[in-house]
Amino acid sequence: MPLMTTRPVTRRNAVFGITLAAAALARPSISRAQSTGRVVVVGGGFGGAACARALKHAQGDLQVILIEPNAVYTSCPFSNEVIAGLRDIDAQQFGYDKLAAEGVTVIGQAVTAIEPDRRSVMTTDGVALPYDRLVLAPGIDFHVEALPGYDNAASEKMPHAWKAGAQTLLLRRQLEAMEDGGTVAIAIPANPSRCPPAPYERASLIAHYLKTKKPRSKVLVLDAKDSFSQQRLFEKAWKELYGDMIERIALSQGGRVTSVDAATRTIVTEFGNYTPDVANVIPPQRAGRIADIAGAADHTGWCPIDPVTFESKLVKNIHVIGDACLGGGIPKSASAASAQGKACASAIIGLLAGRAPEAPRLTGVCYNTVAPGYGFSLAGNYQPRGDIFAEVEGGTTSPVDAPRELRAREATDAERWFQTITADTFG
Repeated sequence: MPLMTTRPVTRRNAVFGITLAAAALARPSISRAQSTGRVVVVGGGFGGAACARALKHAQGDLQVILIEPNAVYTSCPFSNEVIAGLRDIDAQQFGYDKLAAEGVTVIGQAVTAIEPDRRSVMTTDGVALPYDRLVLAPGIDFHVEALPGYDNAASEKMPHAWKAGAQTLLLRRQLEAMEDGGTVAIAIPANPSRCPPAPYERASLIAHYLKTKKPRSKVLVLDAKDSFSQQRLFEKAWKELYGDMIERIALSQGGRVTSVDAATRTIVTEFGNYTPDVANVIPPQRAGRIADIAGAADHTGWCPIDPVTFESKLVKNIHVIGDACLGGGIPKSASAASAQGKACASAIIGLLAGRAPEAPRLTGVCYNTVAPGYGFSLAGNYQPRGDIFAEVEGGTTSPVDAPRELRAREATDAERWFQTITADTFG
């Protein structure tokens, strides 16, 4: 059966679209299951955890193994609020105890090798785990070769904070240590990248912090794109809330960062160099390393998939979900990863039982908070079209000329969405 709700996305149901989809997958009776087997899921973020949980709920006698080296997952959504001092990092962290209690076997290891011909995964402790189907949810890694001068050592001086956790707190400390009157530069890569609107939300919330704590400071956005998602909404909010505190230099104005020098905290662009007091450098991205180990990433660095089953087009019996996919119109976001995880689980249940899977209809929503009590959203519906996902009718976006009451309501909706998706994913 189709996984995602086919209702049009509205302001009321967008917050709960992912939850309704999870409920639809979680309800089938175990007695209706027609096959058993073992599915290994690598990666415990929104996509991987949602997939593992959905698999176990759908078929109780299916052996589901989740391999994730970190005992605690730190969420990227809402981590910009941690950077801006509006939220504690503890509110972003989730464990896997509830998934284990539901029957998912959680292994706290990393994967060191994958043998598709043998259908086997090797972990750091030397254990080989066979599988009938393998799901990779590796998230993103950084394509450091595309940004000369940027590496792990550079990230300790010019943090990316694009994988939530220690980097999030490092950027927060740098903002706190900066003197009033300083400049915070945010280097934004070209697409495809994780959560394309998030850098602009970050610029907004950093501006909020500076406005309240260090009002003589400014935010400089160095952008490798000329336009971006929800641009009119962001720019209207910046003008309304922050005046000229945020300056954006677009691609055609010379905003693309070509290299960095961490020793001098210098950011080099096509038309000039910048030495800000705080440099938040978000590098170009690619699929997480495990995708390369599996042979599932192509020359683009991302993973081509069958959008109906999420099976890799390069390696049989391996499925790829979340940010690592070449997904077409569907964004790389927590909402999309969660929806893909559930759709992939539904497809795998059908494949193991010898049934042809139906094309999923995925519903996702993206919230952005530009100040406390000021938010807006973009919701979309996506279906397979050829080799990719395409956006179909029914999506909505916040109106540009909305009253503050709507902005406040959407900020509240964003909080409710986060509570819903994390409970739905991690229990």
